Amino acid sequence: MTAFELAVQDAAGIRVAADLGVDRIELCSALPLGGLTPSVGLITAAVASGVAVHVLVRPRGGDFEYDDDERAVIVDDVRWARAHGAAGVVVGGLRDGRVDEGLIARVTDAADGGAVTFHRAFDNLVDLASGLDRLRGLGVTRVLTSGGAARADEALPVLRQLVAQADHGIEIMAGSGVRSDNVTRIVATGVDAVHASAKHAVAGRPGVSLGSAATDGGGHESVDADEARRLVGILRATKDTR
Repeated sequence: MTAFELAVQDAAGIRVAADLGVDRIELCSALPLGGLTPSVGLITAAVASGVAVHVLVRPRGGDFEYDDDERAVIVDDVRWARAHGAAGVVVGGLRDGRVDEGLIARVTDAADGGAVTFHRAFDNLVDLASGLDRLRGLGVTRVLTSGGAARADEALPVLRQLVAQADHGIEIMAGSGVRSDNVTRIVATGVDAVHASAKHAVAGRPGVSLGSAATDGGGHESVDADEARRLVGILRATKDTR
């Protein structure tokens, strides 16, 4: 059966996830930057929703090659999230295009039995197959991947290969560009889960732009409840027929 993880970055998304009864939330902030560590208040609200919460721990945008100070922040955030009710954490770290094994070992220890997902930093590895073996050996629960492509539906053969290689020893979760019009083809690869943001643009009040990534329109992204509902419906129907 294919699980559904909804990427959530605000209180509205938490409500949608709870209403639909998704399998889990990946909680973050700043999805347009690829996701950053969410606030204390947002974590508290998500945990209170009753949905299993997996907190993205990423201290900044950009690449995934972290220095010692950044690694310390990641480990502390993992420990804090777990102590305050997160079912798991979502992390990633690289060194010269390979898994940052020292960081991931510290993260799995700090997670103290909670699930650890290695996020799409995986798709920047020089060798996906070797990286998957290393992550399984480090005790990582699952890998979020698009198969090394920009979108998961562009790398279906790679996803099938990763599923076969994992052989139930580590979960493969497909993400990036997952929508209701392609999720059936992605599920057919045998992945354990799919990850989607189901996002749409929400209009805001125009004003002075704050920050280099801001727009004059004042809008933001949030979960599209209708698209999320379509995804849940397709996945539940698929569960019934597999």
